[in-house]
Amino acid sequence: MAEEAKAKGNAAFSAGDYAGAVKHFTEAISLAPSNHVLYSNRSAALASLHNYADALADAKKTVEIKPDWSKGYSRLGAAHLGLNQIQDAIAAYKKGLEIDPNNEALKSGLADAQAAASRSRAAPPPNPFGDAFSGPEMWAKLTADPTTRMYLQQPDFVKMMQEIQKNPNNLNMYLKDQRVMQALGVLLNIKFRAPNAGEDMEVPEAESPPPKQERKAEPAKEEKVPEPEPEPMEVSEEKEAKERKAQAVKEKELGNEAYKKKDFETAIAHYTKAMELDDEDISYLTNRAAVYLEMSKFEECIKDCDKAVERGRELRSDFKMIARALTRKGTALVKMAKCSKDYDIAIETFQKALTEHRNPDTLKKLNDAERIKKELEQQEYFDPKLADEEREKGNEYFKQQKYPEAVKHYTESLRRNPKDPKAYSNRAACYTKLGALPEGLKDAEKCIELDPTFSKGYTRKGAVQFFMKEYDKALETYQEGLRHDPQNQELLDGVRRCVEQLNKASRGDLSPEELKERQAKAMQDPEIQNILSDPVMRQVLVDFQENPKAAQEHMKNPMVMNKIQKLVNAGIVQIR
Repeated sequence: MAEEAKAKGNAAFSAGDYAGAVKHFTEAISLAPSNHVLYSNRSAALASLHNYADALADAKKTVEIKPDWSKGYSRLGAAHLGLNQIQDAIAAYKKGLEIDPNNEALKSGLADAQAAASRSRAAPPPNPFGDAFSGPEMWAKLTADPTTRMYLQQPDFVKMMQEIQKNPNNLNMYLKDQRVMQALGVLLNIKFRAPNAGEDMEVPEAESPPPKQERKAEPAKEEKVPEPEPEPMEVSEEKEAKERKAQAVKEKELGNEAYKKKDFETAIAHYTKAMELDDEDISYLTNRAAVYLEMSKFEECIKDCDKAVERGRELRSDFKMIARALTRKGTALVKMAKCSKDYDIAIETFQKALTEHRNPDTLKKLNDAERIKKELEQQEYFDPKLADEEREKGNEYFKQQKYPEAVKHYTESLRRNPKDPKAYSNRAACYTKLGALPEGLKDAEKCIELDPTFSKGYTRKGAVQFFMKEYDKALETYQEGLRHDPQNQELLDGVRRCVEQLNKASRGDLSPEELKERQAKAMQDPEIQNILSDPVMRQVLVDFQENPKAAQEHMKNPMVMNKIQKLVNAGIVQIR
């Protein structure tokens, strides 16, 4: 929103609508009150309206927010000069040149201010029109008038006006040029008319001199204080800017070469020089940040990245460039991180980068940062002693049949020590009591994973599977546990209960409802589905019904009989 209002203000300023520009810049400032560029632009617009008091206030705000920005001092000097505060103007221009010694706008402003100081000490000029051409006020007035504004696009007119400005007595040399006469009328607030027409002159061609009676009014013009132009009008500025940009690119290339050679100090010097030459390309900042990152100067890297993001938003730079700056900042923050909390701002920075541009490298850095943060949190929270205390609290609640409270303490125990199989076993028992069978099964399997010799893990898993009526799987779990602890009575009892249930299915002792329920559950088992979809097993089942001789041959195959037994246990097949 602020950028949109700023763009409207720039457009209005370019069109000479300074009041409209002030309105748009004011709107932008309300949305982004810390943006120094907006105050600078409004100061220029106010100066164009000759409201130098407010222009001065905005210029002061600009240098307050951004004291190292040379253009702010250019605005400050122009406002002081407009208020005839010549010494203050000179001081402001000099301060700006300390920051940017090659800034032509500051040099020109200083020259104007010093010239004004000289004029204030000298005798009044003999030429009655001298003040009309003095100072930057002349350019501001010519820019504001729609007729003379187009003359400023003509180099010969600009040259004539520069000659007159240097020496007002040169006016006599150019009086035959109607453009000069039209400009004189604008500067003196007098409208000259062509001798052969009643309309204002609109063409640049030479015309006959205007009537003498109109020119007689010229000496009546009151003396004016030199006023600054809102923006430099010199034609050479654009050419100079291009040259500076080209030189900046060369400095960047030299910096890149130095970076590849690991000559980091030289690379920084070149990137810094490139930034001084051209502050509208944030790649110089991001490149210097990369060098600081390699040198482990993380704070300097972060400062450059922040500047790049701020400047990039002002310039509406490519989102990829802003994302690159944010990613580089996040990398520096990760390098500086010493604890899990330090990763929060790094993760936030990577997330912001991804909103600008979704880059796979940034996404990987984000995932890595989140993973490391989680690991550090576990390490920082790890305390086996407190974990044992929480597990004992859980045991007390379990004995009191307060299972939700017991789960809470077992969970805290696991946070303190995630490698404790006993806590997983106990929590699995709680989940079983609460009927949360999937959660209980998951905890029991984790318990077995952590300690395959811990028999409690097998009794917990087998009990969950038994309650889920997966008797064949429960039987396998109990039998696996017995291989580690052959005399464990809980495991032996579990085997007996499973065999009883499986034999009921084999004998056909299940009620129709039980049989239907078991078959429906079995059909959801991927293993049963694979057996039934196997063409070989389907032929085996057909042979068992129709070809006893072939069935006898199949029974000699252990793999076939194992699958048949699974179907029997599931209630799919009954043997009579």
